[in-house]
Amino acid sequence: MNKLNVLLVAVVMVFTTGFANAQKLASVDINSIFTSMPEMKALDQQLQTLQTSKTAELEKQGKSLQDLMKKYQDEAPKQTQAINEQRSQEVQKLQDNLQQLYSAAQKDLAEKRDAGLAPIEKKINDAITKVSKAAGYEFVFDASSPALVYKAGTDATPAVKKELGLK
Repeated sequence: MNKLNVLLVAVVMVFTTGFANAQKLASVDINSIFTSMPEMKALDQQLQTLQTSKTAELEKQGKSLQDLMKKYQDEAPKQTQAINEQRSQEVQKLQDNLQQLYSAAQKDLAEKRDAGLAPIEKKINDAITKVSKAAGYEFVFDASSPALVYKAGTDATPAVKKELGLK
Protein backbone atom coordinates (compact mmCIF):
# COMPACT_ATOMS: atom_id res chain seq x y z
CA MET A 1 0.00 0.00 0.00
CA ASN A 2 2.85 2.37 0.84
CA LYS A 3 4.54 1.73 -2.55
CA LEU A 4 1.24 2.49 -4.28
CA ASN A 5 0.98 5.88 -2.49
CA VAL A 6 4.56 6.79 -3.44
CA LEU A 7 3.91 5.80 -7.06
CA LEU A 8 0.67 7.80 -7.13
CA VAL A 9 2.42 10.89 -5.72
CA ALA A 10 5.23 10.53 -8.27
CA VAL A 11 2.76 10.28 -11.17
CA VAL A 12 0.83 13.33 -9.95
CA MET A 13 4.09 15.30 -9.62
CA VAL A 14 5.16 14.40 -13.16
CA PHE A 15 1.82 15.48 -14.61
CA THR A 16 1.70 18.65 -12.51
CA THR A 17 5.25 19.64 -13.45
CA GLY A 18 4.59 18.95 -17.13
CA PHE A 19 1.35 20.94 -17.00
CA ALA A 20 2.99 23.90 -15.26
CA ASN A 21 5.87 23.98 -17.74
CA ALA A 22 3.44 24.02 -20.66
CA GLN A 23 1.80 27.21 -19.40
CA LYS A 24 3.03 30.59 -20.55
CA LEU A 25 2.77 33.04 -17.65
CA ALA A 26 3.37 36.77 -17.41
CA SER A 27 2.78 39.54 -14.93
CA VAL A 28 1.64 43.12 -15.36
CA ASP A 29 2.02 45.96 -12.87
CA ILE A 30 -1.43 47.49 -13.30
CA ASN A 31 -0.78 50.23 -10.72
CA SER A 32 2.22 51.39 -12.74
CA ILE A 33 0.13 51.48 -15.90
CA PHE A 34 -2.69 53.40 -14.20
CA THR A 35 -0.33 56.07 -12.86
CA SER A 36 1.32 56.43 -16.27
CA MET A 37 -1.90 57.05 -18.18
CA PRO A 38 -2.77 60.68 -18.99
CA GLU A 39 -6.46 59.78 -18.69
CA MET A 40 -5.90 58.81 -15.06
CA LYS A 41 -4.02 62.02 -14.34
CA ALA A 42 -6.87 64.02 -15.91
CA LEU A 43 -9.45 62.08 -13.88
CA ASP A 44 -7.52 62.71 -10.67
CA GLN A 45 -7.44 66.44 -11.46
CA GLN A 46 -11.19 66.51 -12.19
CA LEU A 47 -11.95 64.67 -8.95
CA GLN A 48 -9.69 67.01 -6.98
CA THR A 49 -11.46 70.05 -8.45
CA LEU A 50 -14.87 68.56 -7.67
CA GLN A 51 -13.82 67.67 -4.13
CA THR A 52 -12.49 71.20 -3.56
CA SER A 53 -15.75 72.78 -4.70
CA LYS A 54 -17.85 70.36 -2.61
CA THR A 55 -15.66 70.99 0.44
CA ALA A 56 -15.97 74.76 0.02
CA GLU A 57 -19.75 74.47 -0.25
CA LEU A 58 -19.94 72.29 2.87
CA GLU A 59 -17.65 74.63 4.83
CA LYS A 60 -19.82 77.59 3.85
CA GLN A 61 -22.96 75.78 5.02
CA GLY A 62 -21.22 74.69 8.23
CA LYS A 63 -20.04 78.23 9.00
CA SER A 64 -23.54 79.56 8.45
CA LEU A 65 -24.93 76.90 10.81
CA GLN A 66 -22.34 77.72 13.48
CA ASP A 67 -23.14 81.43 13.26
CA LEU A 68 -26.86 80.73 13.63
CA MET A 69 -26.25 78.41 16.59
CA LYS A 70 -24.12 81.05 18.32
CA LYS A 71 -26.79 83.68 17.73
CA TYR A 72 -29.48 81.40 19.13
CA GLN A 73 -27.37 80.50 22.16
CA ASP A 74 -26.72 84.17 22.91
CA GLU A 75 -30.40 85.03 22.61
CA ALA A 76 -31.71 81.92 24.44
CA PRO A 77 -31.92 83.47 27.94
CA LYS A 78 -34.08 86.30 26.57
CA GLN A 79 -36.48 84.02 24.65
CA THR A 80 -39.44 81.93 25.76
CA GLN A 81 -39.23 78.17 26.16
CA ALA A 82 -41.39 77.67 23.03
CA ILE A 83 -39.15 79.84 20.86
CA ASN A 84 -36.02 78.10 22.16
CA GLU A 85 -37.53 74.70 21.36
CA GLN A 86 -38.51 75.89 17.89
CA ARG A 87 -34.99 77.19 17.31
CA SER A 88 -33.52 73.93 18.58
CA GLN A 89 -35.63 72.00 16.07
CA GLU A 90 -34.57 74.40 13.31
CA VAL A 91 -30.89 73.87 14.18
CA GLN A 92 -31.38 70.10 14.24
CA LYS A 93 -33.02 70.23 10.81
CA LEU A 94 -30.14 72.32 9.44
CA GLN A 95 -27.62 69.86 10.91
CA ASP A 96 -29.48 66.98 9.26
CA ASN A 97 -29.47 68.85 5.94
CA LEU A 98 -25.73 69.46 6.26
CA GLN A 99 -25.14 65.76 6.92
CA GLN A 100 -27.24 64.89 3.86
CA LEU A 101 -25.21 67.32 1.76
CA TYR A 102 -22.01 65.68 3.00
CA SER A 103 -23.32 62.20 2.13
CA ALA A 104 -24.48 63.39 -1.29
CA ALA A 105 -21.05 64.93 -1.96
CA GLN A 106 -19.29 61.67 -1.02
CA LYS A 107 -21.67 59.68 -3.23
CA ASP A 108 -21.20 62.11 -6.12
CA LEU A 109 -17.42 61.85 -5.88
CA ALA A 110 -17.56 58.04 -5.81
CA GLU A 111 -19.90 57.93 -8.83
CA LYS A 112 -17.68 60.32 -10.82
CA ARG A 113 -14.61 58.24 -9.95
CA ASP A 114 -16.30 54.98 -10.94
CA ALA A 115 -17.62 56.48 -14.19
CA GLY A 116 -14.18 57.87 -15.02
CA LEU A 117 -12.34 54.65 -14.19
CA ALA A 118 -14.54 52.37 -16.30
CA PRO A 119 -13.20 53.43 -19.73
CA ILE A 120 -9.61 53.52 -18.42
CA GLU A 121 -9.92 49.99 -17.03
CA LYS A 122 -11.45 48.79 -20.31
CA LYS A 123 -8.61 50.34 -22.29
CA ILE A 124 -6.01 48.65 -20.07
CA ASN A 125 -7.80 45.28 -20.18
CA ASP A 126 -8.08 45.48 -23.97
CA ALA A 127 -4.34 46.24 -24.23
CA ILE A 128 -3.49 43.35 -21.88
CA THR A 129 -5.65 41.01 -23.95
CA LYS A 130 -4.03 42.12 -27.20
CA VAL A 131 -0.48 41.80 -25.81
CA SER A 132 -1.29 38.43 -24.23
CA LYS A 133 -2.69 37.02 -27.44
CA ALA A 134 0.26 38.33 -29.48
CA ALA A 135 2.83 36.87 -27.06
CA GLY A 136 0.89 33.65 -26.45
CA TYR A 137 0.45 34.14 -22.70
CA GLU A 138 -2.08 31.82 -21.17
CA PHE A 139 -2.17 33.60 -17.80
CA VAL A 140 -1.29 37.15 -16.83
CA PHE A 141 -1.12 38.10 -13.16
CA ASP A 142 -1.32 41.56 -11.63
CA ALA A 143 2.14 42.11 -10.12
CA SER A 144 0.79 44.85 -7.83
CA SER A 145 -1.67 42.44 -6.21
CA PRO A 146 -0.80 41.17 -2.74
CA ALA A 147 -1.91 37.70 -3.84
CA LEU A 148 1.17 37.35 -6.06
CA VAL A 149 3.88 35.87 -3.89
CA TYR A 150 6.54 35.00 -6.44
CA LYS A 151 7.30 36.69 -9.73
CA ALA A 152 9.90 35.18 -11.97
CA GLY A 153 7.93 35.00 -15.21
CA THR A 154 7.83 37.42 -18.08
CA ASP A 155 6.79 40.98 -17.21
CA ALA A 156 4.30 42.17 -19.82
CA THR A 157 4.03 45.71 -18.37
CA PRO A 158 6.35 47.33 -20.97
CA ALA A 159 4.44 45.71 -23.84
CA VAL A 160 1.08 46.86 -22.44
CA LYS A 161 2.43 50.41 -21.91
CA LYS A 162 3.74 50.37 -25.50
CA GLU A 163 0.33 49.21 -26.74
CA LEU A 164 -1.25 52.14 -24.89
CA GLY A 165 1.37 54.57 -26.23
CA LEU A 166 2.84 55.26 -22.78
CA LYS A 167 6.45 55.60 -21.71
